[in-house]
Amino acid sequence: MTTLTREEIVRGLTENREAPNGAARNAHAEALAGAAEAHGDRELFREALDNLINAYLYSAESSKMLVPFARLLQEYDKDPAAFSEWDAHSLFWQFKWVASAISDSPGIPLDSATGWLEEMERRYRIAGYSERPVREAEMWLAHATGDDARADRAFRRWLDAERDDMSDCQACELCGQGQYAVLHGDDAEAMQLWQPVLAGELTCAEEPHRVLATSLLPLLRLGRADEARANHLRGYRMARGNESLLPSVGRHIEFCALTGNESRGLEILAEHAAHVSPLANLDDRLAFHGGILVLLRRLRDLGHGSLPSVAYEGSPRTVSELYEVLHAGCLDIARQFDARNGTTRTSDRFLDRVGRKPLVAALPLGVRSAQLPPPDAAPTGAGTAAAVGAADGAPADAASDGFDALVERARKARDLGHPGADALWAEVAVRVDARPDAAQEPDALVLADLADQRALAAARAGEAGAQELLAAVRDRYRALGRAERAALAELRTAGAAAQSGAAPVQVRSLFAAALRAAEALDPAEPLRARRIALAELSTIRVESYLRSLEEAAGEEHGGHDHHGPGEDHGHGELVAELTAFIASHGDTAADLVAEAEEMLGRVALAQGDPERATDLLATCADRAIGAGRPWQAVDPLVLRAGLLMSLDRVEEAEAAARSALDHAAEVTDAEAQGVVRLTLADLLLRRGGAAPEAASHALAATHWFDRAGLAADGGAQARLLLARAYTADGRAAEAAEVLQSALPDLLEHGDQQAVFVREFLGDLLRRLNEPRPAAEQYLLAAKLTEDWEDPRPQAGLAQSAADALSDAGLPEEAVAAYERALELHRRTGGAPVAEVRVLRSLAWLGLREEVTAATVEEARGRMDDAAAVLEAALATDPEAPELRSELAQTWHQLAQVLDRHVSANQDDGDDDEGDEDGLDTAPGQGVRPAPLDPATVDALRLEEIDLWDRASRVYAELGPDHLRDRFQCLNNAAWTEHERDDAAAGAARFRALIDEARSLPEDEVPEWLLPSAERVIAQLEG
Repeated sequence: MTTLTREEIVRGLTENREAPNGAARNAHAEALAGAAEAHGDRELFREALDNLINAYLYSAESSKMLVPFARLLQEYDKDPAAFSEWDAHSLFWQFKWVASAISDSPGIPLDSATGWLEEMERRYRIAGYSERPVREAEMWLAHATGDDARADRAFRRWLDAERDDMSDCQACELCGQGQYAVLHGDDAEAMQLWQPVLAGELTCAEEPHRVLATSLLPLLRLGRADEARANHLRGYRMARGNESLLPSVGRHIEFCALTGNESRGLEILAEHAAHVSPLANLDDRLAFHGGILVLLRRLRDLGHGSLPSVAYEGSPRTVSELYEVLHAGCLDIARQFDARNGTTRTSDRFLDRVGRKPLVAALPLGVRSAQLPPPDAAPTGAGTAAAVGAADGAPADAASDGFDALVERARKARDLGHPGADALWAEVAVRVDARPDAAQEPDALVLADLADQRALAAARAGEAGAQELLAAVRDRYRALGRAERAALAELRTAGAAAQSGAAPVQVRSLFAAALRAAEALDPAEPLRARRIALAELSTIRVESYLRSLEEAAGEEHGGHDHHGPGEDHGHGELVAELTAFIASHGDTAADLVAEAEEMLGRVALAQGDPERATDLLATCADRAIGAGRPWQAVDPLVLRAGLLMSLDRVEEAEAAARSALDHAAEVTDAEAQGVVRLTLADLLLRRGGAAPEAASHALAATHWFDRAGLAADGGAQARLLLARAYTADGRAAEAAEVLQSALPDLLEHGDQQAVFVREFLGDLLRRLNEPRPAAEQYLLAAKLTEDWEDPRPQAGLAQSAADALSDAGLPEEAVAAYERALELHRRTGGAPVAEVRVLRSLAWLGLREEVTAATVEEARGRMDDAAAVLEAALATDPEAPELRSELAQTWHQLAQVLDRHVSANQDDGDDDEGDEDGLDTAPGQGVRPAPLDPATVDALRLEEIDLWDRASRVYAELGPDHLRDRFQCLNNAAWTEHERDDAAAGAARFRALIDEARSLPEDEVPEWLLPSAERVIAQLEG
């Protein structure tokens, strides 16, 4: 083995501290510790041990920190003076980690664990630290051993003890306090404790990550499902892939299992498949695998035991196989804890957790998940009627009906056209199939009705034999003397023929026969008028279709358009037929007349008359509602809402969409339910000010589209809208999680949408401080626009990518992207502001590595170019406020560049002002040049003052919206005067500003202005 030099070890430690958490980092840290010990440098060895402890802590091997910590403690006992104040503080801080690791390691005897705790207390007392961390560690150990009285005493002493610089951060402490409340059954108290962490008021490296995960089940138990959903979306995004947060990942998987999101849980499990193998930290393994087991048990209960799951120790496993191996392993760990702690508490809680029942039947999460395949067997405990009701919209009490009552309800629903009729007939069929013997054979009419339902389903599905099935149904009804049902079957046979593409002459003949059958019904038959009306309307509909086919065929064979001026290719005939139908049947078949009016409304829309269309759609909806068929009003109301929005009649559009949603209660078609909610969500988002409600409707739309098997179509659009609503509501993390899940689907809907979605995702990722992936999205979007005629979209995307690359600390890549954006902006010639901002960003990037005369001159050149672009644009439009503001900003930043030059190249190194582009670079990196001579410094200072004065005057002319910019310029100029030993000149600037402010009406002066100005004067003259 090659011996590492001291320099190599030091360099390796630096790299290891920045490496991703995990086994690879741990292995490297172990090797560095071994090399440092072999080198014989005790200081270096101590540094390597400290690095190893930290590496273990943030991984799944945290229990391994005990050995290096014991070695480091020995080093301290040998020579405490060798430890700096910071080193000693770090050592005592790590004692807390070790205390937790000991408690969480069943292989360490209880006496040893107690001994370590006592040693921690002794050393903290000698060092003068508060007992607060000791009492927390004591509480958790006492709780694990079942000594609840001692745990409660320790808990109270923990809270009573003073906080000092050895105390955990408040976010971590509140996490633990809330967990203790949950263990005592007080979910509400836990949520109250966690509120500052969840709200982002208290954070640290692992918070709110852990609290977000821990809060999921308490929120569900409290009935706060919306908050639980939000915490899952936010929290999983933070915990994903982090080894030290695997217990939190397990909680997210468990949450999915208990909310009807088993498929989502499987996806999270697959993302962490590499960590399903046995973990060194047994407590983390129990927590992580315990959450997985909740999911696996739920999947088995649903009949998915043979579904492929993730591999375990290199072998592929089904759900059931993985359940068995993980359950056995976890139960063994739990019993090890029990044996060590002298109580069955750990195994009892493990078994209770794995046996949990769902807390919510179905909680839509909004994210895209693959649907589970059909189960291997019927779900455990799922009754047929209950399953039908839940899945297909059958009335919830259908299972409690007697057979005759059920048939009667099914017939009434069928005759009314109720959407739940199919589900009721499905229940009738189940009852018939389940009869114990032939003696319970239902009567012939019930069998005919069931045959009718099967034939109708075949016709709707376009099956080849549908016509024959319907003809057989017609004959059965005739034989039973049910002419009114036979006439309806005759009409359906004609419809099936049209749907199958039969010749027009045959279709017309069948519809004529159906109309004759309706007209031949006994005049005393109550349904005669309705059958005739239905046949007439069906004939009108099919004739319109046949005419369009014949017209298309004629044009294809060289026919001429014989329509006269003003005629609308067959629409005139259709309008006349529908109008006549409405006049004839307005009093006998209101629901059919409503259908005719809807058709007229759609024709009016096709003819370019949206005003008439909206009126007709309103009328038909009202008529359907009046006829006792509110579900029939849903489609026209949705269409009307969209039309009204296009006409900018926002309030009416929203009212129509809300009415559609109200009347959709009994609609069983999942796609229709999704469309209604998506429409209302879209309207609310466009209107503005209603993002939370828009999000709730968009979320529901995703659920319905997924149920309809349209996750890649309507579901993708609903998720895009949901992400937009979340963004408008300030919920960027949830928006990003939803949008990323739908990204593959959304990219399939054309380049325009793909560009929009990638840019949108990039904006979200930047907001979440994820600049690298944000830059990737911008660059991918820019690539899609390369062949577009208009280069402006590509220019904007290149600029956004450059900004993100700069934020990510990738200056070379950022410069390349900025240069590309600059080239594209100049090609368009119409984006001076964008061009100027690119030039200023390039100026600052040039100063990132080092600040020398050459880099400053290059930056000055960029700023001068920016000013020239603005001056040229102002020559055309001298009063343009945006251009004037950007010019003032350019002078402002040029002055900052000069100030950076002075500060980086003189002995005092002061830098009072930072650049406004956020490049927090240390001045003078690299080889420091010779200091500037005093005359040069003074000349640069005078130029800075002049630039800030020029910028300040422009900001003053632009008015109160730029008051803060003006104040900053005055402040910079004043302190530069101070550096030139002329503080009086600087103070005079602010006295003039105060006099100006006092001459204005009081309500025009911001509250901050006068106190801030007076404070600067006092500092300048102090």
